[in-house]
Amino acid sequence: MNETVFTYAAPALKFGPGASDEVGHDLAQRGVRRALLVTDPGVAATGHPARIAEHMSAYGLSVTTYDAAHVEPTDESLREAIDFARDAGPFDAIVAVGGGSAIDTAKAVNLLTTNPGELMDYVNAPVGRALAPSRPLLPLVAVPTTTGTGSESTTICVLDVLSLHVKTGISHPALRPTLAVVDPRLTMSQPAMVTAAAGMDILCHALESWTARWYAAFDAKRPEERVPYCGANPIADLWSEKAMTLLAGSFRDAVRDGHDESAREQMALAATFAGLGFGNAGVHIPHANAYPIAGRVRDYSPAGYPDEPIVPHGMAVALTAPEAFRFTYDAAPERHDRAARLLDPGAGEGPDALPAVLATLIRDVGIPNGLAAVGYDEGDVDDLVEGALRQQRLLATAPKSPTDADLAGIIRRSMEHW
Repeated sequence: MNETVFTYAAPALKFGPGASDEVGHDLAQRGVRRALLVTDPGVAATGHPARIAEHMSAYGLSVTTYDAAHVEPTDESLREAIDFARDAGPFDAIVAVGGGSAIDTAKAVNLLTTNPGELMDYVNAPVGRALAPSRPLLPLVAVPTTTGTGSESTTICVLDVLSLHVKTGISHPALRPTLAVVDPRLTMSQPAMVTAAAGMDILCHALESWTARWYAAFDAKRPEERVPYCGANPIADLWSEKAMTLLAGSFRDAVRDGHDESAREQMALAATFAGLGFGNAGVHIPHANAYPIAGRVRDYSPAGYPDEPIVPHGMAVALTAPEAFRFTYDAAPERHDRAARLLDPGAGEGPDALPAVLATLIRDVGIPNGLAAVGYDEGDVDDLVEGALRQQRLLATAPKSPTDADLAGIIRRSMEHW
């Protein structure tokens, strides 16, 4: 019997220039007196977290700041943040100011300061034990400073498990932020490559949820079996389609001129819409491939990021996206063709149309030309496939199920895009 039910959930949302000045008011209305603010060193240097903390203090809140969140969180960095919060607490609420890394760190801190056990107890199987939280979490306010991750809308915390060289996550509805505060002016300081990588993450969120397996194509579930990623559905479709439309008119402009306020606002809106879409429908092959691509980085270090080996998440997603969508085309031709036209009204139809649009966009915004450009070669294919296969939670949402050989082909063809 096929599924007949889909689910939809989202945080409360406050959007617009100046929205971040109201966090203190919003928390005071909830009776919060002690808050932990989580950010990372780069975002802290912009002054945004200090300003937000000052506004919170003006409403009588006591604010403790943790400013050492790691860009692309690891199990080690999350444990450090959790230990800090356990020692400094208790708190009534948590505020995350930053990109997906800071927000995901805050989610893990929230989970592990309110619930028993250790980090790996909650990490998705088969890497971890995939336990569900047994106790309520604190209110979490997410204030994104990058336009891309959508973490302010989702139930997911992503991390690298260093000993296994794999990127995985924790996924549960309890992790979804209580309130998303999206203030486009906070993104004005994003370097061009950060904007490009984050923008590709927005785009792939929208594309993957738009092309995900239709919710009614899954086997029927009992109520206790329902998961946040339920497959493409009529409500998620609306958000994803609108996100693509917004990106088509703003992405290149935002990368070219970071001070283009209109482009920044449109990108922030696209990120929010895409998060509301994929946070319910799910993502699939490009994101599954991205986890080992980021987790097995050797010495690639892009401009605009900390001076350490890193393949940023949005970049890692983008690197195999053209070939992934070439592979999934025949499962939903009309959806792939529609996506290509939304991004480029002059696009044609067929299995090559969307990959061509994506390859052009990747080139235009300065994303590296395929996996070879970030340090991978033929000898890495098997390891990357193995890492992607661990992401069964994501692959289950793909419109057609890839075999080991299918994933290997996608990865091989992604060594170069043009």
